[in-house]
Amino acid sequence: MSDSTGLSVVVLAGGISHERDVSLRSGRRVADALTQAGHRVELRDPDAGLLPYLAEQRPDVVFPALHGSSGEDGTLLELLAALGVPAVGSDGAAARRAWSKPVASSIVAAAGGSVPESIVLSHESFRELGAPSVLRVIREALPGDLVVKPGSGGSAQGVTIVTDSADLPRAMVDAFTYSDVAVVERRIVGREVAIGIVETDGAPRALTVVEIVPSAGVYSFQARYNAGETTFFAPCRLDEEAVERATAAALAAHRALGLRDLSRVDLIVDDDGTPWFLEANVLPGLTETSLVPLAIEASDTDASAVYDALVRTAARRGA
Repeated sequence: MSDSTGLSVVVLAGGISHERDVSLRSGRRVADALTQAGHRVELRDPDAGLLPYLAEQRPDVVFPALHGSSGEDGTLLELLAALGVPAVGSDGAAARRAWSKPVASSIVAAAGGSVPESIVLSHESFRELGAPSVLRVIREALPGDLVVKPGSGGSAQGVTIVTDSADLPRAMVDAFTYSDVAVVERRIVGREVAIGIVETDGAPRALTVVEIVPSAGVYSFQARYNAGETTFFAPCRLDEEAVERATAAALAAHRALGLRDLSRVDLIVDDDGTPWFLEANVLPGLTETSLVPLAIEASDTDASAVYDALVRTAARRGA
């Protein structure tokens, strides 16, 4: 099929994760952008009828705009590959690596990236070994301010910044609400940035670095998706050397995790200009307040062109 011909594209949005509403917003914007680019687009929820439908209809491409485990843990991506339906995004194995924050951090650290010192705890071990004893060890091993977060998931759900030890037990409860694994890591103070990466010709390229400044000081779920609660700087206010280091770190993480097509790498850049890896997202948010669309706009292109290139890349690649 020539590049002048529109493709049949199924955009997946919704799901049953905690991020369903965000996914629906992302999906609608992707569908609108692809329609504008000349494709025949259908927006579908990943329900029990999805796989039979795809097996029968055989769309040219699936564009998952799902967030949370329903789209990002690799399961759906592997099922699409098994069906022989091309999909935008990383394959199942890479998605699993990025979905697990401890695994992703270990891989990035092994590749030479800077990763905050952390302790990873399963919920079962936390209960079995006794919360008071476990928390005491954590405080001795990781003095100072901490960040407690679920071992998987996105949109900052279940994430707590702990500046007072008395708040640590509650932070653990919040993290375990969203995952059976919690990560307790040393808090890195600096500028929080997000770097979108697009790969449509075999070579990943970084979009404009977006700096995130939430009005409440914490980039929470509300700050991410409620307009006006966060100020974004695109381009960021880092100096040229820090931008180069952050961009190189993001691209290195993308490659180390084996990601493809589209990803977003989140970093904290400290006062020395060192970029610290926080996480990588294989299906980043694409809502009106999300970081990748902001970066696309700041990179002198538009979402329709980027999403068009992504679906055509996936179609040429096949499943």
